[in-house]
Order: sequence, then structure tokens, then C-alpha cells
Amino acid sequence: MVEQITTQVYRIEIPLPEMTLKSVNSYVITGEDRNLIVDPGMGSTECMEALRAGLQEIGIGLQRTDFFITHFHIDHFGLAPLVVDDASTIYMHAAERAIIERITTGSLFPELADASRMNGFPEGELQEALSFFRPLDVHTWKRPSPFTLVHDGDILSIGEYRFTCILTPGHTRGHMCLYEPHKKILVSGDHLLNEITPVVSARFEGENPLKDYLASLQRIYLLDTDRVLPGHKDIFRNGKERIRELNDHHQKRAREVLSILERGMKHAYDVASEMTWDIEFDTWDSLPAIQKFFAIGEAIAHLEYLVDTGAIRKAMCGNTVVYVKNKTVQ
Repeated sequence: MVEQITTQVYRIEIPLPEMTLKSVNSYVITGEDRNLIVDPGMGSTECMEALRAGLQEIGIGLQRTDFFITHFHIDHFGLAPLVVDDASTIYMHAAERAIIERITTGSLFPELADASRMNGFPEGELQEALSFFRPLDVHTWKRPSPFTLVHDGDILSIGEYRFTCILTPGHTRGHMCLYEPHKKILVSGDHLLNEITPVVSARFEGENPLKDYLASLQRIYLLDTDRVLPGHKDIFRNGKERIRELNDHHQKRAREVLSILERGMKHAYDVASEMTWDIEFDTWDSLPAIQKFFAIGEAIAHLEYLVDTGAIRKAMCGNTVVYVKNKTVQ
């Protein structure tokens, strides 16, 4: 399905039939010399067919077309290596390219497994969760032409548009939005979504993605936007209101985590098991292992945020990271 948003800007809804979100928004900006596709979708037959059909409806092809990737997640980036040609450019932040390299070299998932064990994830469930990622292995992808790395503040000119690249870490470390100040358009990727809350997940020592995410939201709040073009669901206009809602959501979650630690020292898996989740399963035990994997990442993000504020502290208990509330915090 193609929707013309404004002059030379289109949205193609790319299906994700086996994923919870069901679809991803791919945006196309047409120009006289080059076209730009933002987030082409997953590397599947369904996505390929939908993208090609959408481009045909718009009246362009993949020739003279470049790609901007908001972040490395497979539902946004996966199709790009399959459709680029030798003349195409793939724009991406260095942090996103780095994690793709960790996946293609095979180092990321063992690191994720070790980090999950340290945070209390039971081994049997962990192996079941990691099996979810095996069909998505980037080793099976055609390696794309070299990335062109973009930095915060870089300008991409396509047709009558001059988009500013804005680094918005949180959902991922190198997540980037595109902002057109004269048209007041924000292409927000998964940084700012209207009907769902973007996942903010931590895994490794030294990360504080929730702190980064809240700071990124504040940065976007200061922009003069008329329309937000998100990575999923519908385009919307109430960007500032949505940012206030997301801030409130994460502060409420942080308070919930703090209240859980009132009951004593816990590791992240146990904290996640006591948090409230908007899911269709009655109990934590009945939740699929992959959903527990995502939940523990969100729990760690809130725990590390609270460590940074001084509300809680963490320590090692054997080989496991544990968190405890500071007594001085009221």
C-alpha cells in the first residue's frame, strides 16, 4: 500500500507477516537525480515484492536509488543488502554498522548469551530464546556495498528536501532520525512511535540506553515538527504530546522497578518477572522464552537508569549481577 504524504514523499507499508508489529513503514523521497528509501524492510520475499510494487506505483525503480537506515534491526535494514546495486549508497551511523559487523563475524550472540546468564536468565530458556535469532542470521545476507557513515548534523539533499541527520540513541546506540526543518517533517524510525512504546533495552556493562533515550526525546521535543513519520503504525502530528507520554511511561516503570526492589536484592530476570507487561499471557511462566529475553533487556535498562540516579546499586553475587535499593532513598 502506497500513501503520498506530500510532494515527492511516499510511504510504502511493508508487511512483516511473522512479526508482532505486522508491518514496517518504508519512506521514499524522489528526486531528479537520485531517490532515497528510508528503511526498506526485512530481507524476505514478501518485503521484496511489496517494495517493488510500491516503487512501481510511485513510478520509480531501484536504479538511481540510495538507502537511509535509521537503525540496524532486521525489520528495517534486512532488505537493503538484497536490493542495492553497485551505484547505490547505504547511509547509516557508525554504531549501527559496528553491530552489524559483530553479527556477521559471529561475536554478538555469544556475548548476548554471556550477559543474559550474568543477569539470571536460566540456561534452558536462554537457548530457546536465542534460537529465535538463528533464521535471521546475517551470514546469509549478500554483503552490501560499503556503507557511507553519516554523523549527527549531516545534511542529505533529495529533490526539494534537505534532511538533517539527528542522532537519537536509546532504541539502539546509533539510531538516527531525519528532520526537514522547512517542511517540519520528522522521519522518526523507532525512536518516536505513536501507538506503541519503543523498546529500550540494555545488555552490556556500561550501557545506559534509557538515560540516552530520554535525552534524545528531549532533543526531538525542541524541534518544530508538523508531521512525524514513524517506523511503524500511522503518521501522526502530536509529537510533543507523545514525547510527554513516553517520558511519563518510563518514569512510571522506573518507580515500579524501585518498588520491586523494596522486597529485597534481585537479579534482572527476577525483576522482569515481577514487572507488569502488556502481553496476552496470564503468567510470567507461560511467557515464551523470546518474550522473556526482550523483557529482561527492558528491565536492565530501567535498573541501570536507577543505578545512575543513585536510587539503587548493583553488585556481584557469585557470577550473577544483583541490584539492591539504597537505604537512603525515600
